[in-house]
Amino acid sequence: MSHAITDARTMLRRQYKHDLRYPAGTVSALLMPLAFLLLFGYVFGGQMGMGLPSGTGNYIDYIVPGVLFMCISGGASQAALGAAMDMTEGIIARFRTMPISRGAVLTAHAVANVLRGLAAIVVILGVALLMGFSPSAGIAGWFAFLGVIVLYALMISWLGVAFGLSAKNVEGANAKTLPLLFLPFISSAFVSVDSTAAGVRWFIEYQPFTAMIDTIRGLLLGTPIGASLIVSVLWAVVFTLIGYAWAMKLYNRDR
Repeated sequence: MSHAITDARTMLRRQYKHDLRYPAGTVSALLMPLAFLLLFGYVFGGQMGMGLPSGTGNYIDYIVPGVLFMCISGGASQAALGAAMDMTEGIIARFRTMPISRGAVLTAHAVANVLRGLAAIVVILGVALLMGFSPSAGIAGWFAFLGVIVLYALMISWLGVAFGLSAKNVEGANAKTLPLLFLPFISSAFVSVDSTAAGVRWFIEYQPFTAMIDTIRGLLLGTPIGASLIVSVLWAVVFTLIGYAWAMKLYNRDR
């Protein structure tokens, strides 16, 4: 176990050296949620906020949880691209011949992506507070928020790594993550579920990201969570295990 942890730390340092040398991916992953926060907060907020149920509060309070989730869902592309580049450039084949822990490379990709997502969330929270975001969470609520965010980020990261390893090239890896980037828009991130059409409403209510965003909103703003917390945690655990098992299988398929 100590050797596995040491190998994973070494590979994690490798990931951050890549991020320092090529910061464009990290910056672009932050710019998208920031752009949507500013766009929906200052341009569309006045009109779209009128469609919220009474007692929901300010529109900026409503959309911030969805934008925070986009910080981690957007990381799927970066995780996939990193894994695909390692696979297509031959470094994975070289790592397989070295006496390092199996899966340390993949674990480093996933953990690095989680940490990038958490850093982006800190930046977005800072901007949101300047825009008037007013969370009502206490200490317990913030710790619970951190716990679910890390779990959701692990889910996205392992799915992204698996998509990257399964792709034949870097372009294909990016394309495979599009559903993870698109689904937050068909959720409760920016509009109330009740304001959508009947068929779309059914999909929004039962797709996994809606429960995750509602959980974040409830923890930060004190709105009713209901079963969203349990449902979202179950979804996240299942998808994390699927992503991890799939990624490990792809990594070891030619050994």
